[in-house]
Amino acid sequence: MSFQNILYSVDDGIATITLNRPDKLNAVSEAMIDEIIAALDCADADDDVRVVVVRANGRLFCAGADLSQGAGTFDYGSHAPVGPSSPVRPDGSIDYSHEKVRDGAGRLTLRLYRSLKPVIGALHGAAVGVGVTMTLAMDARFAADDTRFGLVFTRRGIVPEAASTWFLQRIVGLDRALDWCLTGRMVSAGEALEAGLVRSLHPAAELLPAAYAYAREIADYTAPVSVALTRQMLWQMAGARHPMEAHRLDSRGVYARGRSDDAREGVASFLEKRPPAFTDRVSRDMPDYFPWWEDPDYS
Repeated sequence: MSFQNILYSVDDGIATITLNRPDKLNAVSEAMIDEIIAALDCADADDDVRVVVVRANGRLFCAGADLSQGAGTFDYGSHAPVGPSSPVRPDGSIDYSHEKVRDGAGRLTLRLYRSLKPVIGALHGAAVGVGVTMTLAMDARFAADDTRFGLVFTRRGIVPEAASTWFLQRIVGLDRALDWCLTGRMVSAGEALEAGLVRSLHPAAELLPAAYAYAREIADYTAPVSVALTRQMLWQMAGARHPMEAHRLDSRGVYARGRSDDAREGVASFLEKRPPAFTDRVSRDMPDYFPWWEDPDYS
């Protein structure tokens, strides 16, 4: 599959998605969002892919939304005439359940949320607006030590997007999320590290090696099906109302995986002090209770 706004490659179990609009500071368009989602689909469907790394070409990771339409960038209603294809009804009222009301960045983070492969972000220069919020549904964020972050929505007259009001406070806490989103100020790499937004900081030349070393640890030593299940267990339980929900889910997982060849191999390789050779694959060996949830419709 060829892309215009990103690059996609797979090497030794690691897929790389590279934001590739350096002349536009990797500003995000709807076309780029569609391409990233398509690349994630490719990664999930490929048993050779164990981990996904998201990085960017150019001097910034991402400057935010593409503002090429000027002051009307966020006025989605002006981009389509009134009619059946528009959320604006003939009487001027708005059908908020219409597909064209949906925030494109939210489509991306919801796709990341559903990923069966861990996703690691490698950020440099600056990550602003959707450049930050798209990474909140990733599983780890590494950053160059001079990277700046900006949840600048209130300074642009809009509100946070990409379902970030759900993701952000789970990562940095409500108090910090309020501070960053209400003020819209730029946040230093040190503050982002202290708050837990990023896992670690690195000199620019060491950023990608650090991200790939982390990806390598997952790719080389873990069972693909167990990783896919564990990732979804953790994300889905972030919104659970009682630990019994987690207990039910854990019990199903331990029972199902305990009967697998992977479980026998995991114990045997440990006792024999050798690297594991897991044979179960995400495409064919997910347990019969997966998926255990139903995604709500947009309405």
